[in-house]
Amino acid sequence: MGLFQFLIILQGTVAFGLVVAILMQRSEGGGLGVGGSPSGLMSARGAADFMTRLTSFLAILFISLSVALAFVAAKQSSGSTIDDSFERTAPEPTSELAPTQNPIAPPTSDDPLEAAAAAAAASEEDSQGSRE
Repeated sequence: MGLFQFLIILQGTVAFGLVVAILMQRSEGGGLGVGGSPSGLMSARGAADFMTRLTSFLAILFISLSVALAFVAAKQSSGSTIDDSFERTAPEPTSELAPTQNPIAPPTSDDPLEAAAAAAAASEEDSQGSRE
């Protein structure tokens, strides 16, 4: 088992422990910091609570493992962040799949802007002719 797999398993275990530690804590009431008792999280008594310290430790461990996993994943990759797998599996174009030229307005010039303008004019003439 490689380092990456070990870190993934450890990350899952820490995440499960963090969820359990959070759910086991006593609710202080007053969501979003409204209300609560004077012996809450910000007091000396609340900060010394075992579950609060355990939750803080697990949260720091979770974030550290996330950073470590990102570094290990970056080292294991081929160095490219762009997925170029489609370029390796794409079939070679054949004459049957090659696009055909527009029969309405074939390009008469080597300049692509002139060819595009001629094609637009030809298609406009065709659309006006089909309306009448």
